[in-house]
Amino acid sequence: MKIPLTVIILTYNEAKNLPTVLQSLNEFVDEIFIVDSYSTDQTVEIAKSYGSNVVQHKFETHTKQWIFALNNLTIANNWILGLDADQQITTELVKELMNLFQTGNPSHSGYYIKRRMYFLGKWIRHGGYYPRYLLKLFRKDSVYLDEGELMDHHFYVNGSTAKLQYDLIEDNKNETLSFWLAKHIRYASLQAKEEIDKARQLQTANADLFGNQDERRQWLKKLWERFPLFIRPLLYFFYRYFIQLGFLDGKQGLIFHFLQACWYRFIVDAMIYEQEKSKIKDKIKSAPKQL
Repeated sequence: MKIPLTVIILTYNEAKNLPTVLQSLNEFVDEIFIVDSYSTDQTVEIAKSYGSNVVQHKFETHTKQWIFALNNLTIANNWILGLDADQQITTELVKELMNLFQTGNPSHSGYYIKRRMYFLGKWIRHGGYYPRYLLKLFRKDSVYLDEGELMDHHFYVNGSTAKLQYDLIEDNKNETLSFWLAKHIRYASLQAKEEIDKARQLQTANADLFGNQDERRQWLKKLWERFPLFIRPLLYFFYRYFIQLGFLDGKQGLIFHFLQACWYRFIVDAMIYEQEKSKIKDKIKSAPKQL
């Protein structure tokens, strides 16, 4: 029995990942949309072979791509599950979702789901990475995004939220170490630009250490901005690897926590420093010369 739920997945060259996620969905949801950024592999053919609706649209940022999808797709249901192509639904989560809809209309505007993330084949369980709750299930008429989020995207809802009990798995089959490094250098440039734009007023969650997942994230983001460049990545790695027991994730954990908490964040800080120095030079050049 299928439930009145629409799944939307963004793709670009996801032929290795897509069959797994579609297999985990086809048995219980009645509508799947693939929003593809003109893949050059077999992504579109695979999506169509599973009966998914495919729409292609040029990619700018994840947030803009999601805004396009939510505003332009002809979605049959009022409930949407927004996934990445490297995410799959566990059997336990399938049962939980089916029970949620079969017992009546869900009472909240959005639901957070725990992400179980794998890196180089290992589940990263420590360093603050599990459980990490992501807002993935939401009412179509309640959701919105912040277009100013350049590096990543987050869903926000008007109304109450709740947490589901079971996990979704994130395991990117494209992701060799060289792939991860190249991707995060691109991400660093976007994150640096986002952090520099201090004047932008976020129309998203309030900053609250004791609030929901997104409110805590905004609070921690404000705290992060107060720390000095180049020092904060080192402190962050120490906190994640030692205080939050990241060392228990073994060799893969050492690689992941160092790269994600220290290496990546250091590159972001270097790019911020570079752009701020460039702005100072431009101001000096444009200043009127005194006679």
